[in-house]
Amino acid sequence: MPIYRPRRDEVENQLNKGALWAVTYGDLMSYLMIFFLVLFSFSLSKADRSKSRKYEESLVNIQKTFGGKTDAKRAERAKAQEQEDNVADKIKQSMADNKMSGLVQIDSNEHRVKLVLTEAVLFDSGKADLKERAKEVLAPIIAELKKLPNDVLVEGHTDNVPMHKGRYSTNWELSMARAYSVIQFIEQSGMAPKRLAGIGYGENRPVTDNTTPEGRAKNRRIEISLLKSE
Repeated sequence: MPIYRPRRDEVENQLNKGALWAVTYGDLMSYLMIFFLVLFSFSLSKADRSKSRKYEESLVNIQKTFGGKTDAKRAERAKAQEQEDNVADKIKQSMADNKMSGLVQIDSNEHRVKLVLTEAVLFDSGKADLKERAKEVLAPIIAELKKLPNDVLVEGHTDNVPMHKGRYSTNWELSMARAYSVIQFIEQSGMAPKRLAGIGYGENRPVTDNTTPEGRAKNRRIEISLLKSE
């Protein structure tokens, strides 16, 4: 026994020492994987990063998984992007709850969440004063937009029929006046003015042909966009 025991302990120690390389190797492979993931992320173009809205969130999760320190700014940006992605669904649900789903077209891409409302929903023909019904339609939209800090852009559009009478002499003036009316109402609803901007395009950016009444009706519109963070 006195002779056997030391030999067995010596053999076990040698085996344990030999196994330490596997732990080191595993750590090395993990760090290499993180390194190449970071290199890959930096190789992505800005547009690619925008299209992949889970980009920031994935890097944060990698840091958490491997015990690294989480970049507070990166984590905050990932959370903001998730909220931006969800706002379109929240507005759709809000409009459905208020039985207004058919009044607003909602489109979302890597740059913005865009809400399109036709002239008939917001204004009387040739005028820029919001109808009372328009305020009811805008209220649930504004309520969702106020929950985020992003800038909001309001764009006015008209058809190509010349203005012959009324307060505005050109379609350009009318489109800008309508955009401002919407901005004014949004501000009065409690949104910070520094978040708001407006543009009037007149007849210059139609979404369809102006040769039919249906086409002209689609071109007379207001677009409200929540601009996503880069």
